[in-house]
Amino acid sequence: MTTEAQKEYEELRELPLSSTTLRDGVILKMQVDKVQVQNGNIATRELVRHLGAVCIVPITEEGEIILERQYRYPLDRVITELPAGKLDAATEDPLEAAKRELREETGYQAKEWIDLGAFYPAPAYTDEKIRMFLARGLTKGERDLDADEMINVFTMPLQEAVASVMRGEIPDAKTQMGILKAAAYLR
Repeated sequence: MTTEAQKEYEELRELPLSSTTLRDGVILKMQVDKVQVQNGNIATRELVRHLGAVCIVPITEEGEIILERQYRYPLDRVITELPAGKLDAATEDPLEAAKRELREETGYQAKEWIDLGAFYPAPAYTDEKIRMFLARGLTKGERDLDADEMINVFTMPLQEAVASVMRGEIPDAKTQMGILKAAAYLR
């Protein structure tokens, strides 16, 4: 951390005073914290702790992206997404998780993996971090879906996927981010 960044951190950081766990679930831990902000006031922060996740932008030799359609219960709708999944443990290597998720959900394996970086999808209330990978040199094999996964896999030309994002037809943030970053990388 640079000196300037450290100074800004010290100027803006909030000091934790107490923490109450509301639920410690399989994927998420929900808690309410009391913090003291820099002006001395006390504030409440509701947050969700998450192990982290990966998403994969698999691109075929023909320039098509492999996408998924699946039902998302919180939204009560089927949406288009990139292959993705959570880390199995906080210490799991994100690249290994990406390789696993691509194979399990789509049946594909990749010879080339390019790290497209990470992002925080909702930093106001969760510490979830999603690492993105571009996967190329694909070979198709058998899927190995989890017992609760129902996923339709399909392909779309990358430029058509970019246009779909820009028209608002793909509402999922990780999918938007992955498609746009991969398109920029491949230019």
